Formats: sequence, C-alpha cells, structure tokens
Amino acid sequence: MKLEFDISLEQKQTLQVTPELIQAIKILQYNAQELDTFTREQLQENPLLEIEPPEDEERQDDIPEVNGVPETRGEKVRGDEDFDWSEYLNERGIDDISYKHFGSVPVPADSEGLEYERAPDESESLANHLLRQLDLADISDRKRRIGEYIIESLDENGYLAPDEDEIAELLSEDPARVRKVLSFIQTFDPPGIAAANLAESLLLQIRSMPDIDEADAAAAECMVTKHLSDLAANRMREIARCVKRPVADVQRIADMIRELDPKPGRRYGGGQPQYIIPDVIVERDGDGYTVSLNAITSPQLYVSPYYREVLACEEKGSETSKFLSERLNSALWLIKSIEQRNQTIYNVVRAIVNHQAAFMDGGEKYLKPLTLKKIADAVGVHESTVSRTVNGKYMQTPRGIYELKYFFGSGVRSESPDGVSSGGIKALIKEMIADEDVSSPLSDQDIADSLVERGIDISRRTVAKYREDAGIPSSSGRRRYT
Repeated sequence: MKLEFDISLEQKQTLQVTPELIQAIKILQYNAQELDTFTREQLQENPLLEIEPPEDEERQDDIPEVNGVPETRGEKVRGDEDFDWSEYLNERGIDDISYKHFGSVPVPADSEGLEYERAPDESESLANHLLRQLDLADISDRKRRIGEYIIESLDENGYLAPDEDEIAELLSEDPARVRKVLSFIQTFDPPGIAAANLAESLLLQIRSMPDIDEADAAAAECMVTKHLSDLAANRMREIARCVKRPVADVQRIADMIRELDPKPGRRYGGGQPQYIIPDVIVERDGDGYTVSLNAITSPQLYVSPYYREVLACEEKGSETSKFLSERLNSALWLIKSIEQRNQTIYNVVRAIVNHQAAFMDGGEKYLKPLTLKKIADAVGVHESTVSRTVNGKYMQTPRGIYELKYFFGSGVRSESPDGVSSGGIKALIKEMIADEDVSSPLSDQDIADSLVERGIDISRRTVAKYREDAGIPSSSGRRRYT
C-alpha cells in the first residue's frame, strides 16, 4: 500500500460561534430583570450608549456609518478604565453638557397601569420580631440570655430543634429555668411559635384563641394530640366516636383546626420579595387580541450623538478614533441584539396567542396542547430558540399573568381536532369538583366517565394523576359531614 501526500482546496460550511453570537443568545434568554441588570452594566461600561434619544437627533440606526466606520460587529475593548474623558474633551473645547450617566433604567412615563410596588430593602425576620418582644419583657438578664438562645435556635418554620435539656446543658443552666423561659416565649406572637412539633404548635394556637368554647377547645386538643392522622385523612366518624361528639361538631372543629398555621414562622423572612414583571402584554382588541412588549422591560438604546461628533472630529487612525470606533461597533451590535430579542419574543408570543385564542376567551379549561416544534414552525425558527424565548418570561393577559411555558403541554384525545391539554383537563376537574355534592363527592371514576361523555378520552388513573397534580384530595378526603 502506497501512501501519498497532496495539497487540495475544498469548500465547506461551518458554524462559528463568535462572542457577538454568544452575547445575542444570552440576551434572548434574559428575563425582564436580567435584561435590566445587563443593560445598566453596558450603560456604565460604554460611553457611546444612551437610553433616551435627544429630541433633535436621529436614531442611531438611521446612520449607517460614522467617520467611515461602518455598522459592523466589534469586539469589546479592554484597558479603557483609565481613559480621562474630561481631559480629552477639554483639550478639544467640546462641551460635555450633553453627556448623561445612567445608574439605572428609567420607567417610561407612558407605562400607565404597569407600575409595581417597590419592595422594602429587607422585611423583618422571625428572630428580630421575637427579640423585640423579648426586649420589652421585664425579666432578668439571665433569663434574657436563655430566651435569646432559644429564639436564635428556631428554624425558618418557627420550630425549636433542640429540647430544653439540650439547651440547659449547652448553657449550663437549670432545665426548669429553661422550660420556664421557653413557655414564656411560646406566648409571643405569632401563636404556635417555638414548638417542638406540629401537634404542639397547633395546641399553642388553640390555647391562644380568645373566644373558643371550652368544650370545643377540649375536643380540638384531643383531636390534635391523639387523632392528627385521622384528621389529615378526613376520618370524621372515627374521631367522633373517640371524642364522643356528633360528627357535625367534629367537622366544624376540624375546619377550625385546618385554619391554623402549621408553619407560623414562615410569614416572616429576611429577604427581599420578588415581583413578577411581565415581558409581554396581551390585550383584547375587538374580536381579537393585540400583543405588545412591556415598555418597562424593553430598553430603547441609542448611540450618543455627542460622541458621534467627537469621533467625526477625531483624526482617522488615531488611538482615540480606534477606541471610539470599537465602542461604536459594540454599541450597535448590542442594540441589534436587543431589537432581535424583542422581535423574536413578539413573534413567539403572537403565535402562542393565535393558538391559544380559546383560552383567552374562555379560560383554563379551553387550553390546547402545544409543543415547541409547533411554535417554531409557525415562527420559522429552531425549537431551541423558542425554548430560550419562553424560559423565565411572563405574559400579562386579560385573565392574569402567566409564564410563557404555561401554554405548552401535552394533552389527550378528544372530539376537538386539537385535543385537550392537561391544564384544560385539570380545570375541568376543578370545575366539576367545585359543583359536587360535598356529602357525596365524585370519585375519580365518576369524573372520568363524565369527561368521556364530553368527548374526552381519559382513564380513571389519568384523572387521579391530574387531580393530585392540582392538589385536590380524593373523594374520601373531600367529604364533609353536616
């Protein structure tokens, strides 16, 4: 076998992932908050970017080139942190009054109805809430020290993990004194705090009720201490026999217990609440719906006309000209990426709304099955692009705010050509259960038979799965005794 070497030319196509393409993909994936953060960073790093256009200037995309620099892609320039813009501008006698530094993205004035409450920097933690009450107590420093340790030992639900003996040993204290301080803290707000388990927490809450009947309180304490599992399983008749009360009374007391808070510490936190800001707004327009991007989440970036003037005055080929040209290219590419992101989101949401028009009109039970591929084919993009577009983004509709992923899902066969989505079936199940006779609730087979009569091909097992996914108890758990 003879081996030979030769030189030949051939043409082939390859996909090269450039830094600009990576940036465009990331921008498409950003939700409203992430895009806001990213935009603020870019406004601080690139002096050629502005977020509001001057009233007497054209938009940057109307100007194809500046000082011979075409609207092409450009790399980010490093090492410009020490560049003294003030000195440079003063040397050339250029007034810098038009330069604006933006620390954050402003909310457009025309975004009526889209303002959101500003959350406080930090909500009160459970520990701080309890320590404030302890500070007001007239107790000795020794007991205060024990109380502070107990409070700091509570978990996020408000339960106390170590018992009194462990705390006493750790603090080298008398266990009786620790138990006395613990009992005192258990009278604090919120009721049920510093308990060792769920039953004790419920007992503390029952005992804190000011107007509860003495007989009802005794029955409630018995139900909590001896029949908590029966209460969870809704076995009212068994409980009634044990507490020697009519089943209707047991049902009423059980309803009262279920209104108590099983995790009293959860209402307090130390973090900042997160608010959902919809990326897209869908509004009814006659017989159809209009789709528009939320002005708050769609920053309008422009190239500074002031720095375009600086670049035009600068000698071509100089270091300053190169720096500004590279910054200009970077700004233009960023603006293009954001505009492409907005257009892609609009196209995808428009296709979703067209497919789910029945949901917009009639609600959750009219939700249709939908796949990423179907939307990708309608928009003319790849499925991965649709996946990036819908991930973490929200749509405001006349029926509320929904994550875009909510509108995608499988379904079952029905008389409708598109079938019925799992979300639609869950809505139908909820509707049927809401109208059922609570003294004789519908079984999963009853619900399946009713859905089959409506032309929906579904089994009892699937009904049970959808019911559990919706957080609805079984028929025995829903039965009420009156």
